[in-house]
Amino acid sequence: MNAVSAMKQYQQVSVHSSIMDASPHRLVQMLMEGVLEKIALAKGNMTNNNIANKGETISKAIAIIGGLKSSLNIEAGGALAENLSHLYDYMANRLVVANLLSDENILDEVAGLMAEIKMGWDGIPDEFKNQG
Repeated sequence: MNAVSAMKQYQQVSVHSSIMDASPHRLVQMLMEGVLEKIALAKGNMTNNNIANKGETISKAIAIIGGLKSSLNIEAGGALAENLSHLYDYMANRLVVANLLSDENILDEVAGLMAEIKMGWDGIPDEFKNQG
């Protein structure tokens, strides 16, 4: 086993372990962080004119946003959850356009929206983090 494959395997085990030990609140944070990471990678791929990787990283960001949307409980969350659902749809659609047009400004727009949502999520007081 070479060093690169050993490092990849270590990272996979580390991520798996983090997921298994994470609270539901932390899992949502990790998903949001994943979207931001994929958008940053897509932006780098745009800059380097790496079309294939740009499309792949944007697709992954869209899939993660889909995961965030599917985790919403519209019944319990009411208008807030419904508004987040619409915002996630908007963000995914904007990422499709960003991919088609190779528009870094749209990536920045979506990253800004996700960062704002994440900031609100991160600000939830500890006593409310594990309530369903």
